[in-house]
Amino acid sequence: MVESDAYQSLASYQNCIQRIDEAWPQFLSARADRLRHGNESEKVAEAILEDLLTGVLDWAKGDLAYQVGYADIVLSRNIAKFLVIEVKRPGTLWQGRKSLDDAVQQARRYADEQKISRIAASDGRYLYAADIINGGLKDRVLVDLAHDVPSAPALWWLSVHGIYRDCADAVRPVVPDERLAEIPPDVSSELLHPKHHLPARCFAYTGDASKPSTWKLPYLLADGGPDGKRLPKAIQALLSNYRGTKVDGIPEQAIGDVLLRLAHAAAAAGRMPPQAVNPARVYQELAHILEQQGLKV
Repeated sequence: MVESDAYQSLASYQNCIQRIDEAWPQFLSARADRLRHGNESEKVAEAILEDLLTGVLDWAKGDLAYQVGYADIVLSRNIAKFLVIEVKRPGTLWQGRKSLDDAVQQARRYADEQKISRIAASDGRYLYAADIINGGLKDRVLVDLAHDVPSAPALWWLSVHGIYRDCADAVRPVVPDERLAEIPPDVSSELLHPKHHLPARCFAYTGDASKPSTWKLPYLLADGGPDGKRLPKAIQALLSNYRGTKVDGIPEQAIGDVLLRLAHAAAAAGRMPPQAVNPARVYQELAHILEQQGLKV
């Protein structure tokens, strides 16, 4: 297996980058033609993604399966399924918008149902992809498909020879088109926990996004902000793993990633040392455990 920092030397990488650069002008032209009427349906976004995956990247048309269960698109090669894509109407998604979070969570549910470890959401303009790792999501790709210059190195991670590798690059931020703020948000289709009335993204560990019984340690509010009451309780419950008491339903190999999710939320709330002048004991203990494990917030 090629080390993550050596992937750029692969012939498959270099050939793919060249293919993307050469095919991009034609892709942009075809995309604009598909969108020329305005107020297009979801099917148009699906067509744009097919153009991207088969015309710009190196997938065959037969590698794209539509409406597999509830999944809009499943990307596969031979018998291996690599990616679930949730597709929305053109012009409705961008980074930081709740509708994107909703679409990502839909894809997560459908991927868990089909035992697929990578997901994506797109409206034919913005394309976000992530890996499902240890009960959470790790950013993989975020690109603007309308940009004059292709994000070739990022798109390679969705290519035939990039999709199955651990992504070595951080997601690059995308600046949203301010005109999209005028579009009303989609009606949320999120599945909610029957007790906490929260979606899966508000839990520090999600075993199966389609099964609320596997969601553990609520720590975020419905709007994505840290929950000041639940966050310290979630941390305290997880720290019990280091005292011999296991949190039911969270595998040992996932604990490090879950700790980091909780720490990021605590840092966002200004409660982690050294940013907090007098941090509560639970946050001090969390910082200590992270330091012991060599984990950085």
